[in-house]
Amino acid sequence: MDLENPSELVMRRANASDWAGLAEIDSVAASGDHARRASIQRWCEQGLVHMAEDASGPLGYSVLEYSFFEQGIVTMLTVAPTARRQRVGTYLLKATEEICTTPKLFTSTNVSNHPMQRLLQRAGWSPVGLIHGLDEGDPELFYLCPSAQLGSRVKVGGPRNSR
Repeated sequence: MDLENPSELVMRRANASDWAGLAEIDSVAASGDHARRASIQRWCEQGLVHMAEDASGPLGYSVLEYSFFEQGIVTMLTVAPTARRQRVGTYLLKATEEICTTPKLFTSTNVSNHPMQRLLQRAGWSPVGLIHGLDEGDPELFYLCPSAQLGSRVKVGGPRNSR
């Protein structure tokens, strides 16, 4: 992706056939984690995945579900190692904010995941809670998107984005 020309970045909803390409750029799935590969396939089949791609192929994806107290939750956001620090995560997060249909949107990340925490802080998300016990020795930090950002920033379907 050309950093000076992000218009080459396309945002779209993944379809069932996209899962294998997304599994290749997901570092956990690519390392042989069969459960992650199965999750990516299931998420794509259920229409829960929004992906970023350019002419080279998939660059990242996010998963938006409505399983957190009937509110939106970004259960996964990952960017290909080769596309990190190129604003792909920012575009994915903003696209996910745009398509969220509930009044609240949450996500979480491990306390050890400093890049995700920086992304969320730069995007204006607020830390709202901490849960111990999900990953041994690495608590989960929950964030809330400001309601003013939901459905108002990225116009899915515009020049940088298509469905």
